[in-house]
Amino acid sequence: MTRLTATGRDTLNYPDRGATRHRPLPTGYNHLHHRARIGHGREVFETAGRAVSEFAVHRAAGAGVRTDGPTAPGVRVEISLGIGPLRISVPCEVIWVPDAADRAGFAYGTRTGHPECGEEAFLVELAEDGTVWFEVTAFSRPATWYTRLAGPIVPVLQLGYARWLTRHLRKLAARG
Repeated sequence: MTRLTATGRDTLNYPDRGATRHRPLPTGYNHLHHRARIGHGREVFETAGRAVSEFAVHRAAGAGVRTDGPTAPGVRVEISLGIGPLRISVPCEVIWVPDAADRAGFAYGTRTGHPECGEEAFLVELAEDGTVWFEVTAFSRPATWYTRLAGPIVPVLQLGYARWLTRHLRKLAARG
């Protein structure tokens, strides 16, 4: 785990903290909801839950991850995406983690310097019938000139990334 150093980008850049937990999602943002079956059983749930909570699924999908501690509210995270000079780093902060035995994961909010403002939750759930689900829920809007310029492409890219994470989470969960 690569540690973060103080960057001066420690302020959340949106007012609706925790809204991915307490729905409905706020108005004035693009909304994302992606839910997919990962597998079945407690072992798959525990493996998938660890992969999400420890950012292993993000790393497996090609993202760089730096964090200042284990996933918990207040922990700063920086995710980097892209290739070479097109790689961007997006500063976030963990807002909440589930407090139920059948849910694992976290939600993070965007900090100053992120190209979007909003929140995104990555959750693994064990249903009563033993089905394991992966759910990504987000609300966001542009925070920079280039994300405003990209307009409707950004939500499409976000959905694509959620699906990409799902594919990698299935592989990680199947390996045990």
